[in-house]
Amino acid sequence: MLLVGRYGSPVLHLTAELRDQMLAHAHRGLPLEACGLFAGDADGTVHRFYPTDNEAHSSKLYTVPARDFLRSERDAEDRGWQLLGVMHSHTHTDAYPSPTDVAQAPDPEWHYVIVSLRDDQPSLRSYRIVGGEITEERVAVGSQR
Repeated sequence: MLLVGRYGSPVLHLTAELRDQMLAHAHRGLPLEACGLFAGDADGTVHRFYPTDNEAHSSKLYTVPARDFLRSERDAEDRGWQLLGVMHSHTHTDAYPSPTDVAQAPDPEWHYVIVSLRDDQPSLRSYRIVGGEITEERVAVGSQR
């Protein structure tokens, strides 16, 4: 039996198209980290990816611009969704939250997707970060539920 904790679904549900959008955005951002927001249903089903600029202009950290955050949040709310989390890329390290990622995790209910471009094949993983504790969650890629 799978138990769902107070912070929502232990699974992030993406279509192959949304996953591919995240991977393509990560590649377009090179040599800098790329970032974006995603929205959907509270059960962890993602319906839209919002690519954003990286205001930090850095290969080691990211900042989603406030204007992009507001634009994404308004669009999601207009569609009856909520922002579920943030995606960013790691250009030369594993798809695992860095100490900076953990310190800057703004919302314990969010999903934190990291795309690693370190290897020939990109890696996409998702985490929950609550009180500094990192928990990896499964990413289910398939058709929309």
